[in-house]
Amino acid sequence: MTVLKDILYKVTLEKIVGDTSVAIHNIEFDSRKVGLNDVFVALKGMLSDGHQFLKMAADKGALAIVCEQLPESFINGITYVQVPDTHKALAIMAANYYDNPSEALYLVGVTGTNGKTTIATLLYQLFTKAGYATGLLSTVNIKVANKSYPATHTTPDSLTINRYLREMVDQGLAYCFMEVSSHGIDQKRTEHLKFAGGIFTNLSHDHLDYHKDFKSYRDVKKSFFDALPKSAFALANFDDKNGPVMLQNTKAKKYTYALKSLADYKAQILENQFNGMLLKIDNQELWVKLIGHFNAYNLLAIYATADLLGLERIETLKLMSTLESVEGRFQYAVSNSQITAIVDYAHTPDALKNVLETINTIRTGNEAVITVVGCGGDRDAEKRPKMGLIASLLSTKVIFTSDNPRSEDPEAIIAAIERGVPAEHFKKTLSITDRKQAIKTACQMAHAGDIVLIAGKGHETYQEVKGKRFDFDDFKIVNQMLTDLNK
Repeated sequence: MTVLKDILYKVTLEKIVGDTSVAIHNIEFDSRKVGLNDVFVALKGMLSDGHQFLKMAADKGALAIVCEQLPESFINGITYVQVPDTHKALAIMAANYYDNPSEALYLVGVTGTNGKTTIATLLYQLFTKAGYATGLLSTVNIKVANKSYPATHTTPDSLTINRYLREMVDQGLAYCFMEVSSHGIDQKRTEHLKFAGGIFTNLSHDHLDYHKDFKSYRDVKKSFFDALPKSAFALANFDDKNGPVMLQNTKAKKYTYALKSLADYKAQILENQFNGMLLKIDNQELWVKLIGHFNAYNLLAIYATADLLGLERIETLKLMSTLESVEGRFQYAVSNSQITAIVDYAHTPDALKNVLETINTIRTGNEAVITVVGCGGDRDAEKRPKMGLIASLLSTKVIFTSDNPRSEDPEAIIAAIERGVPAEHFKKTLSITDRKQAIKTACQMAHAGDIVLIAGKGHETYQEVKGKRFDFDDFKIVNQMLTDLNK
């Protein structure tokens, strides 16, 4: 039996109307899902306010309501709990409801603009290969040991997080690696979780539609490290100028990693090819299946984290050489006609720059780089011309196309991207709104040895247009196009 006052433990309370000793069934923040004897938590969102649905929740059987503003009149038999912040209250209640599972395993959070999915997923791979029962909460999927669940958000809601952590603890898992997004931090989804460590990757232009300015975006990321306990470690990329900022006020033990700066953990790229790269870490050379300097940072963060969690260094290096690239992250295939197709999630200016610079570093100089790229609708519009500039400067040919336009006009998005293209580079660009046709055209333009980069959607298997999702998998489509060309 779950008693309301028990799940309110450590929640800041302003006023209570009714009895908190009642037994509740579930916690819900979606009024449509409320059932008999549930507690409904009214959240204020960007599109709707749960306070508008207090009566609906009551009509559907809610026994208690947690809100920031009490209603003008109360319904007999329902307990009303007023709190200053329902997002924070929900996170604490969720942790209490599931008996604080984060305290029973090593939970490591990964935050930053780029690299979160790769680091979290490869840490999951590494610790699983090392023989530990391990969990993963990522953009691509959620894993409880060998069982997979679909993911809907980079950082799930606090109820979902704690539900999966509870399952991990009940299954005897020792570790969990989790992506921590700026949205998740700002909306208190990670509140009241006990982290054993936090990793900062880098910070560049992204999500400014939500955070409004870069300082706010940075400070939200920093708040994650500020909240880490003394028992945790805080690991930051010191080649990123925001690395020192993340560590400024943390109570956690501070560690750094870098390719260029003085740091606790250092790495060097000795060779870089399309099938992998040779790294030097701790004076040990190892061949890895991932490529690019951005992945050198990711792998160094993984090595440092494994060391901080107590894995033996030589064993870690051996296992790192077996790690496989994450789906939709520099995922490549070579056709019979020797055209290399690369699919990458690069949807920020910095990520696109990293991928194209890596391709240009590896190619011998004669191969064409044909880039297909767009930008998502209803998201940060300021990055669109920056994406156009980077794509046009670092590619031989560019095709601007639709990404996930959502409610926006895809042609208007493409026009915004084109505004970033310098006049002298405009002749190398095309605009094809239909993404499938854009990929087909890129494949038709390519010759033996050329490289086709499909950027922006990576692992996603859908395209979202006017509120509807349609099946769309960049990797499957580009492979089919190349196969058809060979017939």
